[in-house]
Amino acid sequence: MTRAGREAGPPVRRVIPTWTEPLAAAASRMVGGPLGRHALVGRSAFWTPLRVLLLLAVATLALAWLAKSPCLQQYRTDSGQLALDWREGRQYVAMCYSDTVPLYGIEGVDRGAVPYRDPWVEGQGTSQERQRYMEYPVLTGFFQYANARLADGWLWLATQVPLLPTALPVVVYFDISAFWLALAWLVVVWAVRALRGSRPWDAVLVAVSPLVVVHAFTNFDTLAVACATAGLLALSRRWTLLAGVLIGVGGAFKFYPMMLLLPVLLVALRRGEPWTAARTISGALLGWLAINLPVALAWPVGWSEFFRLNQTRPADPDSLYFVISYFTGWAGFDGPLTAGQPPAVLNAVTAALFVVLCAAIAVLAWKAPRPPRLAALAFLVVASFLLVNKVWSPQYSLWLVPLAVLALPRWRLLLSWMVVDALVWAPRMYYYLTPEERGLPPDWFLGTVLVRDAMVVVLCALVVRSVLRPEREDPVRAFGDDDPDWPARPAPRAVEGPERVATPA
Repeated sequence: MTRAGREAGPPVRRVIPTWTEPLAAAASRMVGGPLGRHALVGRSAFWTPLRVLLLLAVATLALAWLAKSPCLQQYRTDSGQLALDWREGRQYVAMCYSDTVPLYGIEGVDRGAVPYRDPWVEGQGTSQERQRYMEYPVLTGFFQYANARLADGWLWLATQVPLLPTALPVVVYFDISAFWLALAWLVVVWAVRALRGSRPWDAVLVAVSPLVVVHAFTNFDTLAVACATAGLLALSRRWTLLAGVLIGVGGAFKFYPMMLLLPVLLVALRRGEPWTAARTISGALLGWLAINLPVALAWPVGWSEFFRLNQTRPADPDSLYFVISYFTGWAGFDGPLTAGQPPAVLNAVTAALFVVLCAAIAVLAWKAPRPPRLAALAFLVVASFLLVNKVWSPQYSLWLVPLAVLALPRWRLLLSWMVVDALVWAPRMYYYLTPEERGLPPDWFLGTVLVRDAMVVVLCALVVRSVLRPEREDPVRAFGDDDPDWPARPAPRAVEGPERVATPA
């Protein structure tokens, strides 16, 4: 299209944060105040919203790497060998712990063990000794394996090219993993920006989230979040089969993206578009099976380790069940358990509670005055799972970040939740350090878990209110949009033109 063609046609509507968000308005005073009523928007040749957002995300991810860097320090042992400096609980004192580092050695990827095929021994030489396999979903397991081989290749290349930087294999492995994890989060930022054409600056909350600083490199969850968010973007563009495949691929990294299929089904039924859901769900199942089935057939015992572990692990300290048990002395649904005994009753209770909450969400979707927005139901489903699950690993909060921004773009509220959720990390680290090693008693950590859960419940309540009162309580629909996350029916092609912005109240 020619420049003249681009400059003609109907205006594009865009929300200006410094007019609508008190937090953005207050921050804008440092650069001269809110945008002027007659300011030109969308004319910059280089500093587009997407490029600014990606730059902010890169800066945030750099801070995330720096936050983990104390755990990458090296020292020389008495024998003169280089070793990772985790002496005296450094990983907790410096609050830089990452699962990436210990898993490199524990699960054998440093030795070339093939995930799901080659076992490793847990508790060797003790009465609890048993054979274990890679405990992550298939793509996450092979992601670790591939990065370990890339680390080997880099170290070999460093011996041939002395100018290349080098370090302990585990440090090189972490840095390579961090590169891909950071790239995945940039995809999340890009997808959220693309999903919000009228509200591009909402994605700044994804780009600079405090949860990214703390947890982008704590585990491998940014990969699943990227697939899930890209799947939502593909769905909004009417690429339903691709959307399903992306969600299925995300489910092969971490299972949570598969939960998004329920909101897709509910919105499709409410809108009378069952084929949209059918194609998306079919794509997700095909994508997930295409990745998992070969591994399950080749190494069924190793492949099933992920499911076995999730059945046998007890309530984690992050869960409400553990918090209640600690503060009340309650022995739990199953009472005392022997080593390796699955908490059968707890498993049944968590599954039943999640089913009940999903049923409540289905009723909400059916009774709402308008078909709910997909992001709203997606946030409610994932948040419900985390609240009633027996495990809420700290990096799981990243799952909620793009969904919360898409479902409830209220900047001060979301930033407050993200700050509180990120701050849970500090007492958690010092809880693991234990009071005997200058740490904190459990009360501090478990108290912050309750505050975090309470804030998520508040977010859920506000999302429910926005579904029941969309014109007044939903910031997206109050601006006139219907559901930018759902594929719109084809409309006559319009010629693009200059952007128009919402006038200040």
